[in-house]
Amino acid sequence: MDSVDLEVIRTAVKWASEGHRATLGTVTHTWGSAPRPVGAMMVIREDGQVIGSVSGGCVEDDLIDKVKANSLGASKPSTVTYGVTQEQATRFGLPCGGTLQLALEPVMSHSRLEELLKIIERHELVARFLDMETGAVRLEPGKWSDLLEFDGKLLKTVHGPSWRLLIIGAGQLSRYLAQMAQALDYHVTVCDPREEYAAEWTLTGVPINRGYPDDVVVGMNLDAHSAVVAVTHDPKLDDAALLEALKSPCFYVGALGSKKNNDNRRRRLAEFDLASAEIARLRGPVGLKIGSRTPPEIAVSILAEMTAVRHGVQIPETIEPPRASVTAGCVVPQA
Repeated sequence: MDSVDLEVIRTAVKWASEGHRATLGTVTHTWGSAPRPVGAMMVIREDGQVIGSVSGGCVEDDLIDKVKANSLGASKPSTVTYGVTQEQATRFGLPCGGTLQLALEPVMSHSRLEELLKIIERHELVARFLDMETGAVRLEPGKWSDLLEFDGKLLKTVHGPSWRLLIIGAGQLSRYLAQMAQALDYHVTVCDPREEYAAEWTLTGVPINRGYPDDVVVGMNLDAHSAVVAVTHDPKLDDAALLEALKSPCFYVGALGSKKNNDNRRRRLAEFDLASAEIARLRGPVGLKIGSRTPPEIAVSILAEMTAVRHGVQIPETIEPPRASVTAGCVVPQA
C-alpha cells in the first residue's frame, strides 16, 4: 500500500511520459487552521485531472482552473497563497481564516521525478532541492531529521519513509500492520527468527530479519522517529525486543496481549536493568480501545495510537465496549 505522496509522484511521472502537461503543487507554509500539513502534494493535469490534495478540497477547484488556463506554474516554478484575507478564507472554504502557501512547478524532464521515484521505491530517504528561479533540481541523500524548508528562492522537500517501524513477529496481524504503516510513510522491518513464520513472509517492500529480536533492535540504532511493536505472544521473543526498545529513544513501544499478560510482562522487565520510567513507556495492551477483534481492526487501533503519540495528542482512557453478536442483521450486546 503506497503513501499519498508516492502516488502523486508516480502519477506525475506517468502523465509526463504520456506527453501530458502537468503541474506539481506542494504546501510550503501554513498559518492558522490550514486543512493540510506542510509538505502535502498534488499533481494536476492540463485537462483538470488531479491526484493528491493540498487543502482537503478547499482550494483545489481554483488551482485546477488556473492550471487549465495555463496561468500558474506553466513554464517555471511559482508560488500562490490562499486565505490571506477573511474574504478569501470564506471563498475557498479555509477554516477559521487559515492560510496556506503553495509552490507550483511544471513537470518536465529536468524535474528529476523519475529518478526521485526510483529512490523512494527503494525505501530510501531523499531530499529534493528546487530552484524557484531556474527550475533546476538536485537530489541528495536524506536524513531522518530532515524537514521541508522554503525561503522563497529554494524549496527543499523530503521524500521516502521518514518514520521506521519494527514489528516483532511475522504472523497474520503483522501483514496488515505492515501494509497500513507503509501508507503512513513508515519504513517497515519485520523480525522473526522462527523458521515456520519467516519462511512464509513474502510481503513486497517489507524485509524480514531472522536475527534474535534484542540484537535486531540494537543493530537498527532506533531514534525518535522509530517505533517497535511486539506481536508474537512469545515472551522469549517479545520481552527481548522490548527490553532494548524501552531503553532507546524511539517514540512508541507496544506489545500485544491482555492487560493481565502485560502486567506480568512489566514484572518480568523490572527484573532487568530498566528504570520504572522506562517500563512505564510500554503501551500494552497495545492500541486504542476501539473494540477491535480481527487482525485488520487491531492493526488500525495500533496505528491510530501511534499516530496520536507522534502528534503529541493526549489519549484519554476509554472503556472497552461490550462484546456484541450479530443476529438477523442486528447487533445484540452481550452481557
